[in-house]
Amino acid sequence: MKRQIPGLSQSARCDDEPADGEYLVRVRRAQYRWDKTKPYYVVRFEILEPATSAHTTFSGRIYCSVKALWKLNWFLRDFGYDPELLGRDELDEHALCGLTGVVKVSHKTFDGHPVISLDAFASAERWTEMFGTTPPDQEVA
Repeated sequence: MKRQIPGLSQSARCDDEPADGEYLVRVRRAQYRWDKTKPYYVVRFEILEPATSAHTTFSGRIYCSVKALWKLNWFLRDFGYDPELLGRDELDEHALCGLTGVVKVSHKTFDGHPVISLDAFASAERWTEMFGTTPPDQEVA
């Protein structure tokens, strides 16, 4: 006998994790993690918008293997990372803190473990274009 139990698939998700969707975020912390096949950065984000999720934090991985450098570059450009450092192929973890942008989040399962996938990035200015609200750190008093 099969039963449908609404919410069962979401039960493994922590209550403080964001739902799938787009968020205006600020980078709180970034830390390099070495792996022989797939080195990556663990990036901790703080949600700024939408207001219902504001101040919630979550982490995601951005891989920096040769095949994944395009995505790391995409993230850095859209979040306003220093173009001079980027031009010298330098990534300063401290310079990442405080950068803002839009990230599209989805939840996936990898090797039986739920993970947050960072599917797309956009500049903070795109938030206004997409949703019609001004980011909190750009409001004029």
